[in-house]
Amino acid sequence: MLIRTRTVGHLVRPLSPFTFLRLRRGLLSQNDGRDSPPWPPSQDGPRSSMFIQDQLSRSAVFAFGFLKRFAKLSVLGVFALGLTGIAAFEGAHMWVENVELAPDNDPETKRWEWDRDAEKWTGGDDGGTDPALGFKGRHAVRAAWMTENWGSGSHTGVVKHTDSLSPGRLNIIEARLGYAEAFLILALGIAEEVIPTGKLHPRTPAELTTRHANVLERMGTRDAIFDARSDYENVWFGLSKEQAGSFRLALKLGDLNFRLGENKDALEWWTRTINMTQGTQQPGGTALPTLSQTLPSSPSAQRTLASTLVSLSAYYSTSGHLKEAQRTQEHALSLLGSTPISSSAVSTTPPHLLHSLYMLHRSSLISIHLSEVLYASRSSRESSLSYLSEAAKAAEHVVLGLSRTAARNSGQGVVNSEIPPHGISLLPAFTKSNAMRKPAKALLRDARRTATEAWNLMGILSEGDNDSDMRKALDCYERALAWAGVSAVTPEGPQGSEEGMPEAEWRKLWNNYVRARDAVNKQGKIVQSH
Repeated sequence: MLIRTRTVGHLVRPLSPFTFLRLRRGLLSQNDGRDSPPWPPSQDGPRSSMFIQDQLSRSAVFAFGFLKRFAKLSVLGVFALGLTGIAAFEGAHMWVENVELAPDNDPETKRWEWDRDAEKWTGGDDGGTDPALGFKGRHAVRAAWMTENWGSGSHTGVVKHTDSLSPGRLNIIEARLGYAEAFLILALGIAEEVIPTGKLHPRTPAELTTRHANVLERMGTRDAIFDARSDYENVWFGLSKEQAGSFRLALKLGDLNFRLGENKDALEWWTRTINMTQGTQQPGGTALPTLSQTLPSSPSAQRTLASTLVSLSAYYSTSGHLKEAQRTQEHALSLLGSTPISSSAVSTTPPHLLHSLYMLHRSSLISIHLSEVLYASRSSRESSLSYLSEAAKAAEHVVLGLSRTAARNSGQGVVNSEIPPHGISLLPAFTKSNAMRKPAKALLRDARRTATEAWNLMGILSEGDNDSDMRKALDCYERALAWAGVSAVTPEGPQGSEEGMPEAEWRKLWNNYVRARDAVNKQGKIVQSH
């Protein structure tokens, strides 16, 4: 039984059973048939509603403050990113203006006239760009330099270029050359607007046109070569024939005419180049240029003359004039052989070394031409192999001289000289010079290709029916693959090659290697079976 208690003052007494029953009946009678009464209202109701409203207002203020701070920080972030982007953009342009396009004032560089052969980007002898082009024009010139030398950023693919001389044909060109041409066209347009003011440097239009022609020349399409020739001709007729660089321009025009198949014009330009470098005069209409017995005193003229002799040698060799070709090549080798060749970078200055290696490489090219002419003239195979061996040796000397790479011997058959290691790079003395960096890089690339070609031709001429001939040919092909820069050779094929070696060339080389390898393996199996 439940026992209830009640409190009176501080005394607590238990309720009697009678009293408990009476209270229960009273409550039941009052609530009989009706709902229970509602709870009494809270004594702090208004205070509770005020508390809720205060919490809501505080939440709204907090949310508004958060959004305000977020918007402020976002604006500041966008502003900071914009300033950073502008600073990086202008910083890159200032770097190109003051560092990459700065003149090379080294006395030895000027002595060997590499500064005369260096590219000019409207700044003349002072370097940089022409201030008269204004903000937009100077930025366009620098942007052309950046895309040509650094690439086109994320647009690393190729651009399709339609050749009007071959309707329906699409030519593939490098994207960086396409963007460089666009920037140079913009700069040329701005220069034409500034010319009437008389503020433009006199050499700026010619330098911009030369740079534009150089980009078109490297695109390689027939339309681009035509436009490049037109640009060079405009520059030629605007130059004084005694002005520095005019003979290099004549060489360019001769080479472009040869690429376009206009051999007569090409021969005239080459003859003009030889006369200008040698300081001689020759009657018009002379078919064969007259070569002197000595080199010109100017180092730049020596290099131009050597390149002209290579072009002339290639023309005679490919046009069927074998007697003229042999006569020109033998005289050229005798003339270029008078250039003293430095054996190392330690005993001479880098500009002198680069000049000597340049002349040596041109003589190696002419040696290859002469070997082919002798073979076409049905001379002995040994004479052709001798010139090819000299060409390979000279080209390897050029590569190792530019890179100062430690060499090692292979000790196999005819392959008894240096084996090129993978990843050959230029000497710092060349990479740090604005005037010598580009010609040294091009010379390293061309020398590797020359060594590859020489060893490949030696392999072709060495092939025979007996085992020793095929082994010699295989050794030559292995050397050619090494100089081509093939990173790895697998049973499936070569895994890539160095920059500057077209895929079609080293695929042919790979096919020659596979043919010789299979022949040697077949002969080995026949010997084992006996």
